[in-house]
Amino acid sequence: MKRFQSLSEVRSELAAGTTSCRQLVEYYLGNIERQNPTLNAFLEVWPDEARAQADAVDAKLAAGTAGPLAGMVIGLKDVLAYAGHSLQSSSLMLDGFKSLFTGTAVQRLLDADAILIGRQNCDEFAMGGSNETSYFGPARNAVDPARVPGGSSGGSAVAVQADMCLASIGSDTGGSVRQPAAFCGVVGFKPTYSRISRYGLVAFASSFDQIGPITRSVADAALLLEVMAGPDGMDSTASQREVPAYSQQLTPAPHYRIGYIADAVDNEGLNPEIKAALETQLELLRGQGHVVEAVEFPYLDYMIPTYYILTTAEASSNLGRFDGVKYGYRAPDATDLESLYKKSRAQGFGAEVQRRILLGTFVLSASYYDAYYTKAQRVRRLIKEKTDELLRQYDFLVLPTTPTTAFKIGEKQDPVSMYLADIFTVQASLAGVPAISVPVGEDAAGLPIGLQVMAGAFREADLLAFASALTEEVSA
Repeated sequence: MKRFQSLSEVRSELAAGTTSCRQLVEYYLGNIERQNPTLNAFLEVWPDEARAQADAVDAKLAAGTAGPLAGMVIGLKDVLAYAGHSLQSSSLMLDGFKSLFTGTAVQRLLDADAILIGRQNCDEFAMGGSNETSYFGPARNAVDPARVPGGSSGGSAVAVQADMCLASIGSDTGGSVRQPAAFCGVVGFKPTYSRISRYGLVAFASSFDQIGPITRSVADAALLLEVMAGPDGMDSTASQREVPAYSQQLTPAPHYRIGYIADAVDNEGLNPEIKAALETQLELLRGQGHVVEAVEFPYLDYMIPTYYILTTAEASSNLGRFDGVKYGYRAPDATDLESLYKKSRAQGFGAEVQRRILLGTFVLSASYYDAYYTKAQRVRRLIKEKTDELLRQYDFLVLPTTPTTAFKIGEKQDPVSMYLADIFTVQASLAGVPAISVPVGEDAAGLPIGLQVMAGAFREADLLAFASALTEEVSA
């Protein structure tokens, strides 16, 4: 069976009778069996369930009652709740835990007749940019298994890259969908904060976390957003705005005003080949008649400190619920309640998660709250206001997704150097605006390069239409 690039290709063959959902599932299961021992993208596969779902969808297709995602085989990042299935956030701390309910986004996928094939590796509790903090070991980039796939949704990106499923659902806190998509040469989309319900998503930093799709085509990302988005009575922070038919609005306008952040393009840490790829795309856009101008963004150097102060603070609160008492890992050598808490958390959490909990507890402490947390909230407001101002002047902001291509496993031992890899993705998260990473080529070593585009809040339809045109230009 051929590698499908989009659901529309799958649906064409389903309609022609040249394939079936059952055959699709068998194809992907075969790919997982061959490649997963090396790539470590999937932590668990559900072959019998996927086959049963496929048979049910085939019957619906025959009856003409199938939903909009019929034929789409999807993997779930190991932070999304699916009733009766293991949910570990790639951590020992949730060893043996099975979800008691299905999250809203996952349920909407099932209701639209998506076929769920398994849960995917990620950085522990979504904390990391390389998938190296996973208790189950790192996922590996299919282009070069000695290199990282990015993170925290690394396994989800690799699964799409290596054709182990047609799409994956990840989560993006500071770039965790977009960065691995760039490293793996696929599409990664983060919607406006609140566009998709977070009910059923294991919380890392609640004012940042957003569920987002990883796909091969922008059209599939648009369709998945259309299915998952919308109000939800189980999440009071979910937007009440009506959900547009994103998949039917992919025709771009003839001309746009596009800004690119000059400091990002001229950043000394930016890989020269990524800079060249970005400049090539900017020239192409100018040649198509778009207005393309450099813009100043004075807060670039403050984004990483602001992001990590705020997210570690929220993480220290959110992860307080994992204590060895109610569920998950419990230290076997505890002697009393206090030692149960301390030993379970010391043994159950990995080093990076412990580091972030400690950092967050520190910045929230009485002595340092105003010096760090309060100040970071003020800077976040400045970043948001400046970003919104630019997005009123321009339709889109364009910048690199990552400063480098995929680096080697074990290369970044210093946590600060790992955190700095998020320098271009955290802006959209701090401002709460939608952003997408699309592949725009490869470096000399064949490693994928991603281009990131941001739009104003709830302007996903415009952003997806523009991104669709970008990917068509690149493929041409």
